[in-house]
Amino acid sequence: MAGLFAYVGCYTTAERDGRGKGINVYRVNRRTGDFRHVQLVGGLENPSFLALSRDGRFLYSVHGDRSEANAFAVDRRSGKLRHINHRPTGGYNPVHLALDASGKFLAVANYGSDSLAALPVNADGSLGACSTLTTVTGTLGPHRVQQRGMYPHDIPLDPTGRFFYVPCKGSDVVIAYSLDRKRGVLKEASRVTARPSAGPRHIAFHPSKALAWVVNELNSTITTYRLDRKTGALKPLQVIPSCPESFTGYSTGAEIAVERGGRFVYVSNRGHDSIGVFAVDAAKGTLSPRQWVPSGGTVPRFFAFDPAERFLYCANQGGHSIVVYRRGRDGLLTPAGVRIRVPSPACIVFRE
Repeated sequence: MAGLFAYVGCYTTAERDGRGKGINVYRVNRRTGDFRHVQLVGGLENPSFLALSRDGRFLYSVHGDRSEANAFAVDRRSGKLRHINHRPTGGYNPVHLALDASGKFLAVANYGSDSLAALPVNADGSLGACSTLTTVTGTLGPHRVQQRGMYPHDIPLDPTGRFFYVPCKGSDVVIAYSLDRKRGVLKEASRVTARPSAGPRHIAFHPSKALAWVVNELNSTITTYRLDRKTGALKPLQVIPSCPESFTGYSTGAEIAVERGGRFVYVSNRGHDSIGVFAVDAAKGTLSPRQWVPSGGTVPRFFAFDPAERFLYCANQGGHSIVVYRRGRDGLLTPAGVRIRVPSPACIVFRE
């Protein structure tokens, strides 16, 4: 059976209460879900989000509270990383990145300076210089602390490969962008407004239907959208809490993902410290809650499925651990009895 590797980015700086040392590489036990450490790529500050090229030959990182992206070559057999080069992202605090459909551009969201960059990707996997930034503009939301800028927080490519979607936490909007490959610049295609102080954070897409779901950080809700694949426009269909209605404490939404069958949506809640499981109505696309499981640690900033979607891996940034759950055919989660000690984990990607 082919090897399966996991790459975990961590927070490293005191400003983030980071205890990590860089990017950790692990070999994954497909049967138990456990990790075995292979490599630490040190000397990196806050490699907080990672992305793999489609063929798995290259890995890219952006660095929280910094201004750069790094490129790495991936050894096919060992899974180990070799640094290729780094480039400025043209802005401050890049928080998310994604490759375009051709694999020739790396799109980056600069949270701290309200801009988007499209860095050219060369044939050897190295990054070229960004020539033109896209400034993200709009009316700021009413929250006096958390909405002082536009704060673009996510920039994934939709399943058709036509649009990058950027939830803007500070402006309560989600903006779709198309990529002008000749100029290497992102152009706005459409935008939709969320509730005031919702704080849209991350977006996930149905694998085949024209549906998308956004986890809203500040009011801990999930919005269901109908997606126009020609224009990129989003039409809201539903808003529901991401935490149980009985929960009265403070919590913020963090990560959202859709399993490949499109039947269930998963979210993480920081404060409630849980993973929520929601069933998708096959006809309407709307959600209904099915389950909340404890995240097994504090601040579940991120989670991811292994490629077979047998396991869900929850990265507890504050709990300095990755906790593993088995995913049943009914979409529900049960503890796998595996806890991996990782200081300040922020992101996990898998490569077969």
